[in-house]
Amino acid sequence: MALLGFFTRENKESLNKGLEKTKENVFIKLSRAVAGKSKVDDEVLDNLEDVLVSSDVGVATTLKIIKRIEERVARDKYLNTAELNTILKEEIVALLENNNTGSDFDFSAPLRTIPHVILIVGVNGSGKTTTIAKLAYKYKAGGKKVLLGAADTFRAAAIEQLMIWAERAGVNVIKQQMGSDPASVAFDSVKSAVAGGYDVVIIDTAGRLHNKVNLMAELSKIKRVMEKVLPDAPHEVLLVLDGSTGQNAFEQAKQFTAATNVTAIAITKLDGTAKGGVVIGISDQFKIPVKYIGIGEKLEDLQIFNRTEFVDSLFTSEK
Repeated sequence: MALLGFFTRENKESLNKGLEKTKENVFIKLSRAVAGKSKVDDEVLDNLEDVLVSSDVGVATTLKIIKRIEERVARDKYLNTAELNTILKEEIVALLENNNTGSDFDFSAPLRTIPHVILIVGVNGSGKTTTIAKLAYKYKAGGKKVLLGAADTFRAAAIEQLMIWAERAGVNVIKQQMGSDPASVAFDSVKSAVAGGYDVVIIDTAGRLHNKVNLMAELSKIKRVMEKVLPDAPHEVLLVLDGSTGQNAFEQAKQFTAATNVTAIAITKLDGTAKGGVVIGISDQFKIPVKYIGIGEKLEDLQIFNRTEFVDSLFTSEK
């Protein structure tokens, strides 16, 4: 079933559609990069570097990719755009090989710990709430009993939005009044999950732009109170980043990874942007797996990140 995490034709079609704007942007630029050229030379490589940087892959990752292609061109002669695309895909996939993206992850698989506690972090507007709902939906479809914790208590809208999405996903929510202590909500959520026999607990947190010290203190407190119920909680800290912000997503990743032990990353809103290259850069630059990508607003529109399929979709023209 595509729903549970196996990469199917339906997954591929959704991925292609979700990356349409980025693909169009990349191919227009790639066509210009090789215009009038019969082989990959220094000028083509310079143009390719501009294409990758302007597609929000990031300078550091772009330089790594160009170096890999230079080494291949030095060994062999490649003559046309189709061959350049092939080399580009192969070298980017190889570059991301050490990123354990969990592309074989299965929502229906047995959990190592029950309940499995996932703490969600990220700034307001990054797509945290919808990502939580999508995860809940997929875990539920995988046969898991899911509970949400509304620990973003600084905005009334955050609690209301989570309640609406929880109803759509068909899962329960633990909440308190606006302004309550987020750690208290997290504690109640984990305690209720243990008592109620839940398999998965997904806890939202405030999406304010903290300074590092305050962010660390708040998340540390949430972790401490959860540990009173489950000593090894949370089992996963998922950072949600808005892919449409391009290089700003890098900065957010730097802030949050410096402040807490992020174990996985979800990159959202890729369907509405031409900046999908940011996934490649973040996957390469941070020693943290990009686990999920968001390619639409529907509950089904969250995919497990498969680096091979993503790169293939991004650099394959459907025309």
